[in-house]
Amino acid sequence: MTRYGNVPWPWAGLVLTLALLGQEVLFRWLGSEPSLTQTLYRIAVMSIGVSSLALILLPPRKVAYLLGFIVCAALMGWALWLQYGMGIEPCPLCAFQRIAVSVIGIIFLAAFLHNPRNLGAAIYAGLVLIVAGGGGALAARHVWLQSLPPDQVPACGMGISYMIESMPFLDVLKKVYAGSGECAEKGWEFRGLAIPGWTFVFFIAVTIYAFALIRRE
Repeated sequence: MTRYGNVPWPWAGLVLTLALLGQEVLFRWLGSEPSLTQTLYRIAVMSIGVSSLALILLPPRKVAYLLGFIVCAALMGWALWLQYGMGIEPCPLCAFQRIAVSVIGIIFLAAFLHNPRNLGAAIYAGLVLIVAGGGGALAARHVWLQSLPPDQVPACGMGISYMIESMPFLDVLKKVYAGSGECAEKGWEFRGLAIPGWTFVFFIAVTIYAFALIRRE
């Protein structure tokens, strides 16, 4: 049985199960209308589940770095399919979250090619933390925008390409983080979470995954 510290994973599974049951009780109490509280709770539960599964199945470090790269590449492939296959155009916040996922994939690929020891693994984990932290901040802002009532949603803004061509980069970042009307559209959902919710889960889980690899041989 795989253990991390003194906590056996069956107990972690029990905690996750209780959290899922608590989720359903909370949603019944809050009613059927979607809310930011429901979304944040779902993100927390899914983050626990995805992170636990990643740690339970954690392979040797070199293989894990390759798998991390493959997951990032698969997520980008899924994003492109949503865009070109389902016609869901990415908003500026989505575009920058895609960049964060791509950079994390590049970090994992570099780590796979480098095959570092513990110190190098810690440096790569730190890089993942920085990029995932930035991506998580964007995803959190995106989740908040999608929770706003229709009358509080910001007006639609300029396209990301036009902003990059006509504005200084720091101003682009400020505009993107502020969000716009198209960022409030959910487009695609799974298990009660839209794309930024699942992206937020990914950023949390991938950070835990990267730091777990510091102790992995």
